[in-house]
This record gives sequence, structure tokens and C-alpha cells, in this order.
Amino acid sequence: MASNRPFGKARRQFGANSKGWDFRGERNKQEGRTNQEAHAAIMARLKKFLPRSLFGRAVMISLIPLVLLQLVAAYIFFERHWDTVGRYMALSLAGEITSIIKLISAFPDNSDQDFILSTARASMGLDTRIEPGTALPAARPESRFDMIKPVLTRVFAAQFTQPFRIDTDSLPKHVIISIQLDDSVLYITVPRKRVFSSTTYIFIMWMVGASIVLFTITIFFLHKQAQPIRRLGRVAEDFGKGLKVASFKPQGSIEVRQATTAFFEMHTRIQRQIAQRTEVLAGVSHDLRTPLTRMKLQLAMAGDGEDITSLEMDVAEMEKMIDGYLAYARGEEGEETTPTDLTALLESVVADGRRMGGDITLSYDGPVEMSARRHALKRCFTNLVDNALRHGERLAVTLRCDGGTVEITIDDDGPGISEAEREDVFKAFYRLDDSRNVVTGGAGLGLTIARDVARSHGGDVVLGDAPAGGLRALVRLPV
Repeated sequence: MASNRPFGKARRQFGANSKGWDFRGERNKQEGRTNQEAHAAIMARLKKFLPRSLFGRAVMISLIPLVLLQLVAAYIFFERHWDTVGRYMALSLAGEITSIIKLISAFPDNSDQDFILSTARASMGLDTRIEPGTALPAARPESRFDMIKPVLTRVFAAQFTQPFRIDTDSLPKHVIISIQLDDSVLYITVPRKRVFSSTTYIFIMWMVGASIVLFTITIFFLHKQAQPIRRLGRVAEDFGKGLKVASFKPQGSIEVRQATTAFFEMHTRIQRQIAQRTEVLAGVSHDLRTPLTRMKLQLAMAGDGEDITSLEMDVAEMEKMIDGYLAYARGEEGEETTPTDLTALLESVVADGRRMGGDITLSYDGPVEMSARRHALKRCFTNLVDNALRHGERLAVTLRCDGGTVEITIDDDGPGISEAEREDVFKAFYRLDDSRNVVTGGAGLGLTIARDVARSHGGDVVLGDAPAGGLRALVRLPV
């Protein structure tokens, strides 16, 4: 035994470090990933049928348990209570009919049978009659769902040896039972209340009525809880579009109140930061313009010369860069949103471009209006048109409205921009190479300002290929 212990220990160590052990671990990992992918696929299919809004999901969470409770209660009621009561009522009726059949068989005389039938009619409430020399009528197809017939059929089949038929369709408030005797057919007309318990309808009405009342109350309170969330979402959307945010009193649950308070505190901090930045930039603008003005005066008094001309161009370029930087940093934050006609705004921008000598065509289907900061939006379109005119000769401007989104495309026939640099050109102070004319390329803020304005309205600016081979600037804005 002692000699086997080292061998057993070595075997355990070899098994723990063998490739077979690692292979099983890798196989388990692969199976785990496969199960996760299958679970993710199932959840993706289920999400297609689930409501997306918080109110819809809350209603679903409240409705599903209520429906399940109703189904369980209905199943228990029909399986136990109604079936038991219906079976006892059918057994009572079967006993009375059995007594009538035995009396008819014991007293075959017509006068005796008439007495038996009249006694059954008076004492038992059964309208009975006998038709001698006839056969049992053929079974009729069921025309509607009936809860009475299955119970009666099951009980009568156990009680009667004679063939029988049950008709629940001919009379609305009665059930006709036909039983084949030796040489005749016994017809018995029974009121439905003898074989059907009215507590079924009462239970269903109370159950459905109580469910409707509870569900209505639930929807009312859920709607009240969802309103503050919707209001906060609309305010956040307006803030993202640059619209004026109207303050309102936090409502709803504690979590919604906390989110609303935190949003307005964030909004106040952002507005304070923008105001401070604007004030700092206004001071920087004043401080920089003063020495530039002195430099321009000294250059004007210095006379003419190649060096003087070069310095004047540098000063002019510095002024242009400062103006562009201030326009970018200021961001038109002080302008209010107003109803704006995009068609008229584009016509004004195109007219300005034509006065600069550009060959521009404008096409649109009709007037399109939206709430926007008009001057900021005009600056966005002007920057895009000026950029296209700087690098192309002919421009095509198109306005198209598709549902809740308006698209403005500006196509030129210039050299275009490579796909790798189409996102870089939106960076502040980014310049392209000589193919886009660096000398007249501005400060590198035109496209940056255009995208910022579009995004502040809830849209965006993307670049692509124009049909003429140049650059396409596509502006998407929500109407």
C-alpha cells in the first residue's frame, strides 16, 4: 500500500496537467459560449414582441400576473366547483328520468302512462311525452359551444342503458332529452336552470368586472408615474437641440425627482460654464484686436514693399482666425429658437453664393418649416456652401423632407475628400493638404461650426461622394 501512494500522487498530478484536462476545459468554455449565444438569440426574438416604453412594460408586468390569476381561478372553478355541481344536478335529473322509465315499463297501459307523465309534469317540473312506433332521431351537429351537454352526456351514459339524444339548440331556455324505449321514444323537456348553475355567470362577471376595475386603476397610477419621466425626456431632448428649457417642479417618485433635480443642476452648470467661456473669449478678443489694430496702423504708415505686403497678409489672416475662433466658441448661444422656413433660408444662402460668382442650382419639393435658431442655421448652410464654392465650380443644393426628417444635400464638382479624412475635417483648426487649397482654406473651423450647429438642433452633418465626382455634404435635421 505504501508503494502505491507515490504512483497515485504522480498520476493525479499528470492528469491535472495533461492536455486532456485542458481540452475538456476548453470544450466547456466553447459550450458556455454557445449557450450564451443561444440565450442571446432567444432574448433578441422576445424583445421584438415586448413593448419599448416604460409605461408599456409596466402595464405588461401588471397585466400578465392578473391574467394568469384569472386563468388559474377559472380553471379551478370549472374543474372543481362547476363540474361537481353540474354532475350532481345531472345525477338528480337522471334519477328522476330513471324513475319515469321504470314506471312506464311497469304500467304499459295508456291511461296509467298518462297519469305518470302528468305526475312528472306537476311534481318534477318535467314536460314529458311519449311517441309510440317511432325511432330515436338522428344526432344533430353542434352549432355552438355548450357547457351543459358534455356533463349530461357523461352522466346519462353511466346511468342509462337505452340510447338517448340531448338537444340544447332547439329551445333557448330548455333542454330536450330523447330516450329510446322498446317500441316508442320518450321526450323530456327540462328547463336549463335544472341542469345549469347560474353561479357560473355570476363568478365570471365578478371576476372579469373586478379585473377591469383593478386594471383601470393600475393604468391610471402607472400613467401618472410615467408622465414625469416623459416630461423629463422632452426637456432633455430640447436641451440637446439647443432649445430653451422650461423649468418645472419635480414630480413623481423619489428616483424621478432626484433625476429631474440632477438634470436641472447639470443644465445650470453647463449654462454657467458657457457664459464664463464667452466672457473670457470676449476679453481675449478685445486684448488681441488692440495690438493687431496698432500693427495695421504702423504697416499703413510704413509705405509699400514686399515685406510690408506679406506682414499685412499675416495680420489679415490673424484677424480672420480670431473671428472664426470666436464664432466657433460663441456658438450662437444667445439666439432664441423661432419658426423657420428652411426653403426661404436656403434661397437666401444660395443667393449670397451666386453673388460671389458661384454656379448654384436649388431644388425642393415645397416649403419646410421647423423650430430652429435661424442665424445659426444660416451660418451652417453658408459655411457648407462657401466650402463647396472654394473647391468646386458648380453646386447642386437639394432640400427633401422624409417623414420627420429633412435632408439638405450640397454637391460640388471639386476634388473631394478622401474617405479616411472625412471625419478629421470636422476637427477644429484641421487643414487638408494642398489639394484643398491651404492659402484660401480659412482657419479650419467652417465644417466644425456647421456640424456643431446641426447637432445642436438634434441633427448631424456627414460627408460623402457627390454624383459629379466631388464632395457631398448631407445635413439631417429633425422637423
